[in-house]
Amino acid sequence: MSTRRPQPRERQSLTRMFAWPIVIALASIIGLVSALAGDGIEDVVAWLGLALPIVVFCWAMHARRS
Repeated sequence: MSTRRPQPRERQSLTRMFAWPIVIALASIIGLVSALAGDGIEDVVAWLGLALPIVVFCWAMHARRS
């Protein structure tokens, strides 16, 4: 019987590890501020900024199941 050790995963830099969470956080903040700022184009920016976390979550769940 052979016992195999799992291969160690590659280490990621902090920048690479936190890049997407920072982008999502900034988009959410921009969306929230835009929603409070006014009407017109600010509403579009708010919808896009606040929809990004939902889209990323759905994509991640779909990719995880595949």
